Amino acid sequence: MTKFLIASRHEPDDCLRALDEELAKGPGILDKFVYGCKEGDHTGYAIVDVKNLSDALAMVPGFLQASACITKVDKFTPAEIKSFHAKAA
Repeated sequence: MTKFLIASRHEPDDCLRALDEELAKGPGILDKFVYGCKEGDHTGYAIVDVKNLSDALAMVPGFLQASACITKVDKFTPAEIKSFHAKAA
């Protein structure tokens, strides 16, 4: 599995449409997202573990897929950071 960060922005007038489309994908998908809409940031955010970029994109409402920002993300261990410093020296 690969970890992706999803940021899916929508216009204020599209809040219900975005939420309805997420809900239609199933409650498991809706549970993965958090939204900034109540604070004026009309964006859905999620960090998901999926097979590939296509699977991450499929979680985004169809009308927002073209503008969604999806980034593969990774964590670093202390050992990796130490290794980076050793290589940079």
